[in-house]
Amino acid sequence: MRIPKTLAPLLEEGLIDHVIQPLRSGKEADLFVVATRDGVRCAKVYKEARQRSFRQAGLYQEGRTVRDSRRGRAMARKSRFGRHEREDIWQNAEVDALFLLADAGVRVPTPYLCIDGVLLMELIVDAAGNPAPRLSDLILTATEASTIHAALMRDVARMLCAGVVHGDLSEYNVLLDETGPVIIDLPQHLNAAANNNAAAFFVRDIDHLAAFFGRFAPPLAATDYGREMWALFKAQALQPDTPLTGIYRPESTPPDVAQVLREIDAARREEEHRRARLASQAEANHTD
Repeated sequence: MRIPKTLAPLLEEGLIDHVIQPLRSGKEADLFVVATRDGVRCAKVYKEARQRSFRQAGLYQEGRTVRDSRRGRAMARKSRFGRHEREDIWQNAEVDALFLLADAGVRVPTPYLCIDGVLLMELIVDAAGNPAPRLSDLILTATEASTIHAALMRDVARMLCAGVVHGDLSEYNVLLDETGPVIIDLPQHLNAAANNNAAAFFVRDIDHLAAFFGRFAPPLAATDYGREMWALFKAQALQPDTPLTGIYRPESTPPDVAQVLREIDAARREEEHRRARLASQAEANHTD
C-alpha cells in the first residue's frame, strides 16, 4: 500500500507505528486506519484547497474570528502566507469543534492531535471491532430508523445550544457503532450566532436527515425539526433537553387594528382631498 507523503512525518516521529489500511476518500480528506502505541486510530489526511471538491467555503467561514491581525490581513490579501493560514484554520476548526461538542455531550470522535495537515482521532468501530459503517451503507427497519433519528435530533439540539451548525450533515457524515450514531466531518461547521447563512444550512441539514430516515419510517419525512429548533434557538428557548415535536408552526403576528384604522382614515382623507381638488378645478373651468 502506498503511504501518503503527509503521513511520513508522523511515522518518522513515532506518532504512528504503521498504516493498517485506507478507510475511505472524501471530498475534503482521505481517511486511514493506523496503529499507534496507544492503539488503533483514524488518521484524517486533509486535501489541499485546490484538490477539495467542497464548494463555497467562504459561506461556511463567515463569522470565524482571527485574533492575529497579521494573519487576518494576509488571509484577506490571499498571499501565500495567507492561504497557508487559511488552510491551518480550516483544519484546526474541526479539532476545536470536536472538543467543544464532546464537552456538550454530542457523540463525536475523540481528537488526539492535528499536525501538518493530519488529524489523528478515535476510530469509531462496530460491535465486532471493525470500522463502523456510515448510515448511507445501511438498510434500517422503521423502529431502527426512528430510534437513530431521535438520537441524532438530541445531538443536533446539543450542537445548536453550543453554537455549532454542522453545515454538511447527512447520512454520509454519520457513523453507527453499537451504541448509536456518531457525527463526523466538521471542518466546515458554522457559527450559529455569527454566520448569516447558519439558519439555511441548519434547516437543510435536518431536512436531509428527514428525507433519508423517511425512506424507512415514512412519518419522519414529514417532520420539521430544523425550523422548530431554529425558532427556539432564536428565541433563546432551546436547551439540550427541550422536548421537541418535529412540528413547526410560524407564529402569526396579530394585526394592529389601530394602525389599520389609521391607514384607512388617511386613505379616506386623501380621497376626499382629491375629489375636492377635482371639483374645484371643474368649477374654475366652468366659470372661465
